[in-house]
Amino acid sequence: MAIDLAIEDGVATVTINRPEAKNAITIEMREQLWTVFEALAEDDQVRAVILTGAGDAFCAGMDVNEMGGGGIAWSMTKIRRLHRIARAIAGLKKPTIAAVNGVCVGVGWSYALACDLVLASETARFAQIFRNIGLVPDGGAVWQLRQQIGTMRAKEIVYSGRMVGVDEAERLGLVLEKVESDSLLDRARELAASLANGPTLALGMAKRQFELAAATSFDQFLEAEFSMQPLMSRSEDHEEGVSAFKERRAASFKGA
Repeated sequence: MAIDLAIEDGVATVTINRPEAKNAITIEMREQLWTVFEALAEDDQVRAVILTGAGDAFCAGMDVNEMGGGGIAWSMTKIRRLHRIARAIAGLKKPTIAAVNGVCVGVGWSYALACDLVLASETARFAQIFRNIGLVPDGGAVWQLRQQIGTMRAKEIVYSGRMVGVDEAERLGLVLEKVESDSLLDRARELAASLANGPTLALGMAKRQFELAAATSFDQFLEAEFSMQPLMSRSEDHEEGVSAFKERRAASFKGA
């Protein structure tokens, strides 16, 4: 498989593994990537996920050699498959971290944006290169960029198709941390482990709150929150957290 999966101590690492092509995603890899994330959604032993690329790149987008041909019906099938990956990553009710090494362009950047947090090496560079081949951004990139940096800045990045270096991406809030290349995965695993050891049921619900905040009024958001917090107050993790606080010890959360 060109999509590798490793699971250790509650942290899953998904690696796009086609380094000879800068991890450009083929039609076959779309199916593999979606299948992996769907399986992770159902695996209660996995409590945090890292998405990264093999070699010196994160992902160069879709393989241009497979673009075109097949008619409109085939094009619609391909975009549906692409979209379900974006939905599976963004909708995963577990913390997700993109560990970006090197080039991260096209839908590769869309999938990184779909993660909760982005760590990037000093060699990372990002671009919405769709305009260079006469296409619009896909994988939800425009929605994500508009939410994260505002309409005008997002338009400039999309319209120009230019490269965004890691320092600019960090300034814009598109990257949480810049990390040395040799330390990128170690830092991602450290951060993922801290999240996996947390109250992941509550973190998943908090993730849902962020989704709602982008699409509801303040009053509607409070109504949703009204149903969430009483539910979380009945969780085992909440009981453990309160007990640990009273006993002045570290909490041992189970994600339940």
